[in-house]
Amino acid sequence: MINGQRLFVEIIKRYCAERGIALDIRADGWLLVLDRGSQRHLILGYDLGLNSSVAHRIASDKSATAELLALSGIACVPHAFFLGPQAGPRAPLAPMLRLLDAHPEGLVVKPNEGTSGRLVFRAAARDSLARAVDAIFAANMNVAIAPYLSIDDEVRVVLLDGTPLVVYAKQRIAVIGNGRQTFRELALGATPLARHVELIDNLRAETDESDLDAIVPLGAQRLLNWRHNLEFGARAVLLDAGEIRDICVALSIAATDALGIRFASVDLVRAHDRWQVLEINSGVVMEQFGRQHPELVDAIYTAALDSVFGEAAGSDRPAM
Repeated sequence: MINGQRLFVEIIKRYCAERGIALDIRADGWLLVLDRGSQRHLILGYDLGLNSSVAHRIASDKSATAELLALSGIACVPHAFFLGPQAGPRAPLAPMLRLLDAHPEGLVVKPNEGTSGRLVFRAAARDSLARAVDAIFAANMNVAIAPYLSIDDEVRVVLLDGTPLVVYAKQRIAVIGNGRQTFRELALGATPLARHVELIDNLRAETDESDLDAIVPLGAQRLLNWRHNLEFGARAVLLDAGEIRDICVALSIAATDALGIRFASVDLVRAHDRWQVLEINSGVVMEQFGRQHPELVDAIYTAALDSVFGEAAGSDRPAM
């Protein structure tokens, strides 16, 4: 997708046009310059500029976020930080292997900075850990490593100044066995042709070939991806009320208060009947969510921009 074609940019264009704000789109939509009278506001990427620079940098750093949340007594998934070989002659694999020994279910290896589940690997053995680290270090200066959790639920909360704007669960895609087809056949049948190669690569990384070619019993469920990212096929399910929503909102508010961050999305996971903060995202990216709920994304960014420009909240904003 060209940056200038992002839903994010289209919403800002509409917002500026409706309020008489001059908008200059630069760097193919990556840099936005908003002028109204003597007031100038800059937007870079998905950073609307509401958060302080230190809050933004901590939220962008998975390890630093986990350290600060733990220090604040907030339940969170630990992320260990490792510098890549580009930063010096150190070879960080030995302490990584100690982490693997301490977590027999495996590890999740990811860039310390980044979103959308890209270059995120599950490693359950030394060779897969080494491959994951090499792949990330080829494109990044550092790595974050977390224990692998068998996650029952994942929820995202988008907050502005402590107020939840939207709360939704990330529901992974699964296939249901019919007693006739293999897991491979069911998975390919449930996935667009353009994603077949990616799908099979992901499944092979998680599943033995014998399991892929085994008939799935009638009524049995098989997940197509261990990750909950919308970019990898998960579906957003709005949470309008209930205990899960209340728990996640309270935990998200505590987490954003600890960072001193105003506008962010907080990812929370439930594993072993315990809710924990997984990540905090200072750049609130909602392109995939917007495919399902464009009106909510419009309302969220509008609320954030109103805060930037001191506008009163709109009375016709959709309920979230």
